[in-house]
Amino acid sequence: MTGAREVAYETLRAVHESDAYSNLLLPAAIQRAGLSSGDAALATELTYGTLRRRGTYDAVIGIAADRSPASIDPAVLDALRLGVHQLLATRVASHAAVNESVTLARRAAGRGAAGFTNAVLRRVSRDTPGEWADRIAQTARSDDEAIALTTSHPVWVIRAFRRALAAEGRGDELEALLTADNVAPRVTMAALPGLAAPDPAARQTPFSPLGFRLAGGAPDGAVAESHGRVRVQDEGSQLAALALTRATPVSAGERWLDLCAGPGGKTAILAAEALAHGARLDANEVSPTRAGLVRRSIAGVPLAVEVTERDGRDLTAERAGAYDRILVDAPCTGLGALRRRPEARWRKAPGDVPELTALQGQLLAGAVDALAPGGLVAYVTCSPHLAETAGVVAEVRQRFGAELDEVDAREVVRRIAVSPPDLAEQSDGSGRAQLWPHRHNTDAMSITLLRRRG
Repeated sequence: MTGAREVAYETLRAVHESDAYSNLLLPAAIQRAGLSSGDAALATELTYGTLRRRGTYDAVIGIAADRSPASIDPAVLDALRLGVHQLLATRVASHAAVNESVTLARRAAGRGAAGFTNAVLRRVSRDTPGEWADRIAQTARSDDEAIALTTSHPVWVIRAFRRALAAEGRGDELEALLTADNVAPRVTMAALPGLAAPDPAARQTPFSPLGFRLAGGAPDGAVAESHGRVRVQDEGSQLAALALTRATPVSAGERWLDLCAGPGGKTAILAAEALAHGARLDANEVSPTRAGLVRRSIAGVPLAVEVTERDGRDLTAERAGAYDRILVDAPCTGLGALRRRPEARWRKAPGDVPELTALQGQLLAGAVDALAPGGLVAYVTCSPHLAETAGVVAEVRQRFGAELDEVDAREVVRRIAVSPPDLAEQSDGSGRAQLWPHRHNTDAMSITLLRRRG
């Protein structure tokens, strides 16, 4: 029978070999293995914890093995990473962590790999996590590299976070942000407005009026029983959708568009809000697979929603002036969701940003063209990177000039929130609302609201 460590190891291998997404792969692997709730929790911790701290663990392995991790067989390296995580970040007994990892390495690469794994992990086990942190920091060539090694973030991500926090005058929060990124987020639920209500025993989340946390038990049961009208969704994502629908009163007959809808969490909130106020909603997602996720996400909302599979730039070019509200939840680096998507920090590079910002600007400009006079667009990214947030908006505002006004998203979010969140002012004077894992316990969601003049 497959155990928790085998499930975690197989997931790590798929992530590193096939660019699989752990949050999609792991639940299915746990179900196939028939793990108990306790073993499922262990597999989840081992998988996500190892992925989050990969940068730190590779530095530890490099010292303990006296060789570059890049020179180690990938299958053996994943067994080592899994073992180091157990030794340095869990309460798993050292002998169990070593022996189980040795077994995994032997199955993957034979007796020689097993002996190598045993030697490296026993070397790691002789020192405390604090001692290893000091040791790897001493190998760094700069202060930022030392931070990168000890917090398991690429240097370019650390610098992007520092700039984004400095734009709020909160540069001293960098350590808190990096620490928060390495802590597993609590599961947050959303009850679609007008269609579902939280369990009476649940605890209301501090900001989103739709959000709650279950008193106990797995969320899958609650989602299934509600036919999707109760769902797992980050509180920041909930607020981003509500910022568009509740920024101004809705008039019956309004036409809305979710331009980049996949995987559909925000689309479901828009659909429920449209149903409640007599508005119409279209959704678009360029990826057929993600478009399928959108259709499943809105299946519990009794509203006819057309889900198209188009390049959003082409779609908006054909629908000039057609919409009263548009959500542009743009493709981005995803740096705001590193807690939730642990491998994401290793999959992006600084060179990805220019291509993404060009696409983001084109999608936002197309959305503005598709707005009716007086229409509102919410530009949202799950990233605090200034190039993807303030930079894109500044370019689009410059292009449209007097045609666009900015609505203060911070004021809107504070007004719709259960308790007003601490949203710092931006150095560029914009009304952009930036949420943070360390400050709000949400993904680092950026929300900008723009209105086309009537």
